[in-house]
Amino acid sequence: ALWPVAAVEVYTAKEVNAVNGTNLRLKCTFSSTSPISPNLAVTWNFQPEDLSSHEPVFRYLKEPYAPPAGRFKERVTWDGNIERQDASIMLWNLQPTDNGTFTCQVNNPPDFYGTIGEVRLRVVQKVQLSEIHFLAVAIGSACVLMVVVVTAVIICRHRRKKAQEKGIEVADTEL
Repeated sequence: ALWPVAAVEVYTAKEVNAVNGTNLRLKCTFSSTSPISPNLAVTWNFQPEDLSSHEPVFRYLKEPYAPPAGRFKERVTWDGNIERQDASIMLWNLQPTDNGTFTCQVNNPPDFYGTIGEVRLRVVQKVQLSEIHFLAVAIGSACVLMVVVVTAVIICRHRRKKAQEKGIEVADTEL
């Protein structure tokens, strides 16, 4: 007889870019064929771009455990919610040495096997403008221009009205 295979599916972005010195939430969500176990474990690891050895980043087993040493000591915090199937972490003060691949692995006994989420991080010096940024700038500029034009029209009408009223007063005083 064939038994259904118990597995945990892990989901992450394939690649993220972040600006040097900023903070970043590395999102990792999961689904499991079993209910959430009290022994659920989450392991985050890091593989630098130079392909040197893996480094532990973070661990969760009943509660979050930050790394006691290493490049991420005091620069990573738990930002997940196991009940919502979220195993995300927050990285603080990103540096170019953080370029590499982060892996998120979830074990939910009896589901031990499944996918491992991998996300490649690129720390850049400046934000690269995308089409959405250009669109936002164009819409924002159009809105500002519209406000300036409407304000100018209102001011011109107000001054013209004042001038007309003053002209009427001058004409009345001459009579």
